[in-house]
Amino acid sequence: METQEEPLLTVEAGGAQVTLLGTAHVSRSSAAKVQELLQQEGGGFDAVAVELCPSRYNAIVNPDSLSRMDLFGVIREGRVYMVAASLALSAYQQRLAEQFDIEPGAEQRMAIEQARQHGLPVLLIDRELGITLKRAARNLGWWKRLNLFSGLLAGLLSREQVSEEEIERLKQGDVLETTFAEFAQDRADLYRPLIAERDRYMALRLQQSLGEQPLARVLAVVGAGHMKGLAEQLVRPSAAPETEIAALEQVPPTSRLWRLLPWVVVAVILGVFVYGFTRSPALGWNLVLDWVLINGSLSALGTILAAAHPLTVVGAFFAAPLTSLNPTIGAGMVAGGIELSLRRPSVGDFGRLRSDLSGLRGWWRNRVSRVLLVFIFSSLGSALGTYVAGFRIVGRLVGA
Repeated sequence: METQEEPLLTVEAGGAQVTLLGTAHVSRSSAAKVQELLQQEGGGFDAVAVELCPSRYNAIVNPDSLSRMDLFGVIREGRVYMVAASLALSAYQQRLAEQFDIEPGAEQRMAIEQARQHGLPVLLIDRELGITLKRAARNLGWWKRLNLFSGLLAGLLSREQVSEEEIERLKQGDVLETTFAEFAQDRADLYRPLIAERDRYMALRLQQSLGEQPLARVLAVVGAGHMKGLAEQLVRPSAAPETEIAALEQVPPTSRLWRLLPWVVVAVILGVFVYGFTRSPALGWNLVLDWVLINGSLSALGTILAAAHPLTVVGAFFAAPLTSLNPTIGAGMVAGGIELSLRRPSVGDFGRLRSDLSGLRGWWRNRVSRVLLVFIFSSLGSALGTYVAGFRIVGRLVGA
């Protein structure tokens, strides 16, 4: 039983029948198919599983949750990049919605609404977006990671319409895979965390749910690109799904070399300062002045590019030379905190966030996203300033 765009596949798993409905993310007919399957007394299903994690589910059922986002907490806990990437992905989906006049996640929303109407439990089977993004990043070398995310953000923030080629991939694949693969040099690097791992994760979550409650028939609404892999994983029972799920939710730690590198840089810079002062006080102070001017100026330039408040620019200038010598705190944390204090977002800024971010200028116009840009740009400026200033003072010392 299948149509051209919405394939159906029934798999036996854990003593239950799991019907997989493959949906197209930009097809209005996918939402209609979900409604067709569930509107008659729930279609005989005992539960509805959706390709959503708790945070994305909450964004659908509680769209006002953005207004309660704790920006200070986001900055303090170092979650700015993940939040910015999530908002950029939402902006991309909003652009799709505007181009095709269809609500983002319409098929998932329909599944939730129909399940509620018929009193069916909703099973959230996908992995948290932040974990998936982090595992994808850890799967790449640092250069590919920089190339991928810079290209990703550039594409997501573009005002251009989505190409026909992208649309065809979205109809057949997964929105995360399609978005990332557009800028990936090697799609194999991304296939495992974005598709294969999530196929296994969703299968494990379904098996876990089937073991916790008596369910005879379950409808699983997933992207068409997951159908084959999910079906294959469902017929592979797990003796300990909780253990496997926990393993797939772990983020690989940063290598010891990358954790030590900032401290090595700090030790080298401080050593250069000390050596400069032993040569002559004038040389030592010139080295310090170079460090302050270069590091502070580039971080301040980042805040200017983010259209920060003038006092934030001043704060970034003076903070960067100091925070660069303390890897436990960054210039972006200071600059972002100052900007947030001076230009606290209003309820309206949070309410307009989704619509504002669909266009490039909106990222600077909305106070919520501008705080994130201040954090990111000042951090990048300080990081660049650390290495530029470092080479400058070493060169001055050698020349002296």
